[in-house]
Amino acid sequence: MTSPTATPLPESGEGRPSRGSMLPPVPPPKNKKTALEEWGIEHLDRLGDMALLLVGSVRSFFSRPFELREIINQIASIGVSSLGLTFITGLFVGMVMALQFALSLTQFGGLEYTGRIIGLSFSRELAPTLTSTLVGSRIAAGIAAELGSMAVTEQVDAIRALGADPIKKLVMPRLVASVLGMPILCIISLVVGILGAMVVCDLQFGLPSGFFMSTALDATYLADFWNGYLKTPVFGMIIALVGCHFGLHTRGGTEGVGRSTTQAVVVTSVSILLADFGLTNVYAWIFPK
Repeated sequence: MTSPTATPLPESGEGRPSRGSMLPPVPPPKNKKTALEEWGIEHLDRLGDMALLLVGSVRSFFSRPFELREIINQIASIGVSSLGLTFITGLFVGMVMALQFALSLTQFGGLEYTGRIIGLSFSRELAPTLTSTLVGSRIAAGIAAELGSMAVTEQVDAIRALGADPIKKLVMPRLVASVLGMPILCIISLVVGILGAMVVCDLQFGLPSGFFMSTALDATYLADFWNGYLKTPVFGMIIALVGCHFGLHTRGGTEGVGRSTTQAVVVTSVSILLADFGLTNVYAWIFPK
């Protein structure tokens, strides 16, 4: 009885598959985006959405029915409710600035120039920019929280289901109210700030109030006032668009509302400062000394 002989396996070159050919093919490497590219794409998407909100709001403003009652309600909510913060901001910023400049100028015998510096700095920068940053952050947070709550509870979807336009009902009234309200708030901050600085200089440094006010008015030209005042409608537009964008894109329940509110505050502050730099250069060219 003969024993069975083992059949030799074919070599790799004689039909036997090699170890490498048994493995699946290696996929080509994916084109991974860097963190900077993802950050840039995300912010470009945000800018595009805000631009669409702006265009849609302008179109809906001229279409019927005109949302006059809602615009008035938003002016009261945005403007009247921010008067306290505007008053406190302007008053104490003016007082602190007067104290700092007066202490510094007294060392060089230039106390009489305090009114000039305060009037010029408040007209051009402090009143419009600082007030828009502080008060605007409060407004943007309120808009984001309100619209975010509506988004997570599907009220925005219900508006669309009823055949209405959420931009006309929600975005346009807040945009108009913010654009109209911020210039008024900044004028109040300007007046209160200069008055607060005048009181500090009079009571603490003995600089007469009449002299302070006359020097402040002499140093401030109308071009300086327009240079700061014309920034405020643009700041109001930024505040409303940022708040509406983050509010309408809120997801994730109450946690998402808090996240959108925080993002709205940060983006509003940074956007106002960036816009201030660009607008200062533009208005300095339009309104030369």
